Amino acid sequence: MRATFSLSAADGSARAGTVTTARGSFTTPCFMPVGTRGAVKHLSSADLEGLGAEVVLANTYHLMLRPGADIVAELGGLHRFSDWHGHMLTDSGGYQIFSLEPSIDDDGAVFQSVYDGSKHRLTPESAVDIQARLGADIQMTLDVCAPLPSSPKVITDAVEQTARWAERARAAFLAGDSPAVQSQFGIVQGGVDPTLRVTSARQILDIGFDGYAVGGLSVGEGRDEMLPALAAVTELLPADQPRYFMGLGDPVGIVEAVASGIDMFDCVLPTRLARHGTLLTSSGRVNLTRAEFARSDEPIDPALANSPVARWSKGYLRHLLQVKEPTAPRLLSLHNLHWLLTFVAELRTSIVEGEFDGFRRRVHEVWS
Repeated sequence: MRATFSLSAADGSARAGTVTTARGSFTTPCFMPVGTRGAVKHLSSADLEGLGAEVVLANTYHLMLRPGADIVAELGGLHRFSDWHGHMLTDSGGYQIFSLEPSIDDDGAVFQSVYDGSKHRLTPESAVDIQARLGADIQMTLDVCAPLPSSPKVITDAVEQTARWAERARAAFLAGDSPAVQSQFGIVQGGVDPTLRVTSARQILDIGFDGYAVGGLSVGEGRDEMLPALAAVTELLPADQPRYFMGLGDPVGIVEAVASGIDMFDCVLPTRLARHGTLLTSSGRVNLTRAEFARSDEPIDPALANSPVARWSKGYLRHLLQVKEPTAPRLLSLHNLHWLLTFVAELRTSIVEGEFDGFRRRVHEVWS
């Protein structure tokens, strides 16, 4: 199903709205917690419901290996399998092409399993089929995300391979039963070269997808490189369809991408930081493992009284981290996701009320 974007308010290029799919709708800007293997680490679907998350991301590569797409399908698809009633988006395995460096040819990529070392080939068509069996509401095309920095040839080859694979993925998607219940997003590549970004965007737009994503950014490049490349893309993408920036989760990055017209985000940042003892707060990052917090009776973030862990002091939470109590990463993950989802909700409000520039300035004052 063609995912649609309905505009509620705009402040410059920043936009607040609603994305509608076959499942229903969710509001934007939207941050999607990452549940790679069908769960956000340390959290349950009930936790995510309590936090107010509307969309959760899962990963095709990991789920096709364990437990396998057939098992997930047999058990009712990802929604029933994990008892999650909101929207779900599945990555195609393209990020693993970036992170695991499999062998790539024109047909697809051959991975070595991170679980048992067995070999697995993933093609544009098989990625579509696996995601259809997983049953996510939004599936992504298989793409090639080149590392940065890379040579112009490597970036150009990635753009061309991504376009060829996108055409095959779209044909496979339209040939199946998925269009009635799923949306398929195409992915724009091109590194930090605005010209290549425009080329890639036009190629993906010519194929025609249900929504569009920007991939291959926020992978180590500076923000001064990222933003011009992003701006070159967003001005070409349809205004009535959702725009998704893949793998972005820091507050300044989110607010700057929203300023360019992006609607959707995902990132492991809030939960990964939590597992290492770092909190997101109204005054910036707080490393709770520091000795200065051993005797602190203060809450994590006095400005966020409704945090799910507001009842416990910094000193107590630090103690849990120090003794490696499994409760610690769970509680900190709850807080960080609550903080970031609240941040995105306040970002949306600033757009609706015409106060986006002020919100953007305050974010830079704290986080830059």
